[in-house]
Amino acid sequence: MDQLSAVLKAASDANRRAILTLLAQEGPMRVTDIARHFDISLNSVSKHIKVLEACGLATRRTEWREHLIEVQMGPLSDIDQWFAELRSIWTLRLDALEAALKEDDND
Repeated sequence: MDQLSAVLKAASDANRRAILTLLAQEGPMRVTDIARHFDISLNSVSKHIKVLEACGLATRRTEWREHLIEVQMGPLSDIDQWFAELRSIWTLRLDALEAALKEDDND
């Protein structure tokens, strides 16, 4: 799976998006602290975090005996670039349509 697909797939789950939002708002957190914010099991939260780590949207670092999960915004630039390309294509198509309509009006 390519990076963009992995990021989009990870972000397609509402719980994962909520975890990313929480990490962006609160900063690095332990898995147990993250889990307190959700009505799902600690094991489920841990699995969601592993998906986020696999696509690079989250990283884990160890401070003493604690494992802290931290959001990484870098992979989101792949989504921004993809949407920018889509917008560019639509802009070209709309410009071509506008030109065709103006040409039709002149006939």
